[in-house]
Amino acid sequence: MNNGIAGTTLRINLTTGEIERILSDEEVYRRWHGGRGVIAKILYDEVPRNADPLGPENIFIVNVGIMSGCFIPAGSKVEFGSVSPLTNGHGDSNMGGHFGPMLKFAGYDMIIFTGISPKPVYLYLDNDIIELRDASRYWGMGSLDCEKQLKKDLGEDFEIATIGPAGENGVLFSCITHDFGRQAGRTGQGAVMGSKKLKAIAVRGNRSIGVHDLESLKKQVMEIILRTKTHPNMEPWQKYGTSFFVKWSNDNAVLPAYNFQTTYFEDVDKIDGNQLVEQCLISHKACFGCWMNCGKYTKAVVPGKPIVHLEGPEYETTATCGSNLGMKDINHVAYINWMLDNLGMDTMSGGGVTAFAMECFERGLITEKDLEGHTLKWGSLDDVEHFLDMVACRRGIGEWFAGGSKQASEKIGHGSEKFAMQVKGQEMSGYDGRWAPGMLLSYMTADIGAHHNRSWTITVDIEEGRESVEGRAKIVVYLQHIRPLFDTWCICRLFWGEVDVTAEEIVESLNHITGWGVTVDEALRTSEMIWNLTRCHYIERNRANGRAFDYPPARSWEDKIPSGPGKGKGVTRDQIEQMLDEYYEARGWDKNGNPTREVLEDLGLVFAADNLEKLGFLGKPIPGGIPPVRGKKYKPKAF
Repeated sequence: MNNGIAGTTLRINLTTGEIERILSDEEVYRRWHGGRGVIAKILYDEVPRNADPLGPENIFIVNVGIMSGCFIPAGSKVEFGSVSPLTNGHGDSNMGGHFGPMLKFAGYDMIIFTGISPKPVYLYLDNDIIELRDASRYWGMGSLDCEKQLKKDLGEDFEIATIGPAGENGVLFSCITHDFGRQAGRTGQGAVMGSKKLKAIAVRGNRSIGVHDLESLKKQVMEIILRTKTHPNMEPWQKYGTSFFVKWSNDNAVLPAYNFQTTYFEDVDKIDGNQLVEQCLISHKACFGCWMNCGKYTKAVVPGKPIVHLEGPEYETTATCGSNLGMKDINHVAYINWMLDNLGMDTMSGGGVTAFAMECFERGLITEKDLEGHTLKWGSLDDVEHFLDMVACRRGIGEWFAGGSKQASEKIGHGSEKFAMQVKGQEMSGYDGRWAPGMLLSYMTADIGAHHNRSWTITVDIEEGRESVEGRAKIVVYLQHIRPLFDTWCICRLFWGEVDVTAEEIVESLNHITGWGVTVDEALRTSEMIWNLTRCHYIERNRANGRAFDYPPARSWEDKIPSGPGKGKGVTRDQIEQMLDEYYEARGWDKNGNPTREVLEDLGLVFAADNLEKLGFLGKPIPGGIPPVRGKKYKPKAF
């Protein structure tokens, strides 16, 4: 195929061991653009609405998309998807590195796993050789340890994705790890792998990927390389990676500290990007096809503990596992990063769950007796290490927290739901939205639970005024269409977001690869279609109006920021209701947050409209008809 498609899809029944090769369907990729789009359609079609996310009826999908591996800017991503055990809705998560491109070089676009293996296995892919191999000797290993051992056993030229003990034990925010520091962290995809007794996927390939117009693609990419290498943002990204945002977030009153109690961390200078580079950095590190080198290969040196090596911590980990836990030493933050990576837990949810537990301990809601004689105090690395071991092993009270902060708060009670900082069961990532209302709305309405990568609005919040919520909905809808497109194409969004590679240029690259003749508006419409489908899927599984799931915890509106540049700032419950009203209107949904038949049919989702109607959750049009702007043509001035 000369269209960026490798050619083969695998369906693997883990219960029986049957492996089926299928010709990849170009029409499916043309309509859904690969990545999270194809995953969303398969999950919607094939997983029963009452299926246990950790049971045999859930399916686990690996999809590498159209653009990954094609030597375009940051064409390195791979997408994983299943019904999320953390949110009970559509779940997807992606990672960079080299695994995705290698999967295409081996000749595969997608792997669909069904059933549950009777014993631990790993998938071995070496071009045409496809085998489910016994993984008993690797079961119980840490994610990083397992990858190292598999490379020793198979060869350094294999690219490997693994899970750790947390995934094996069904911790609902478990992640998938690759390249000793790239994670598909969100939505608990590692837990689904663990439930299927799938320890790892190892792949090696040496085939080429056919593209529609190679010469035009080469010319365009070279022009982008020459332009972006001198962009003023390139140098700080190459030197610090995302860690330079730590101080920026603190200065702009969005850095979470002490479980989102405040947005100002007095000791930020001890954990910012400068400290990472000065104390921990070994070398810079890049994903496939990228010249930004934003990854940082580092070491953590903590007295009394082994010296460990890792990638990171990046911004999100520094925020959620640094300031949010009261950590005042970058080596301590890096050590927590390494622990979570090797245990196989998402650092954002891992940090959020630990911070929630710390506040519970501070308030006396959990005690030393619950913690096996230990404390859980702000800034204590030893306390964090012990607690995370309890969670990964689901030991004692760790069983409660293994389900995430929402489930833990339901067990603990006593008003703890107010400060369990999550939406739809997924912990907030590293930004507090009380003085960035668009960011708060982004968390509230993200289709996979609170997550910054679906929509990041803080620069727009700052530019367009942080005191008002009016107009934020259209910004969020626009960003929820364009940003997730990168997860559909399976490429990194940083070249678009940070060094001014335009959406038009990226779509031009897509057309050089595929010959499809896609426009930017068509791509945004495809993304809108995917978003509406995942919304329908969530409502169908959780059987309630969408609005019921779109609220943040009460701290978000009841507690004003107590310190720092944002002192006294915050949003009200009325403003939250206003943002939701405007958001649903911008999407053409009803006041209950449910998609309408008019919107779904316009997007070619008649089947989803029929399903919502049968369940009694099909939205009723807002008087006056569908708004003329549903986000697909709206572009805020900050972009």
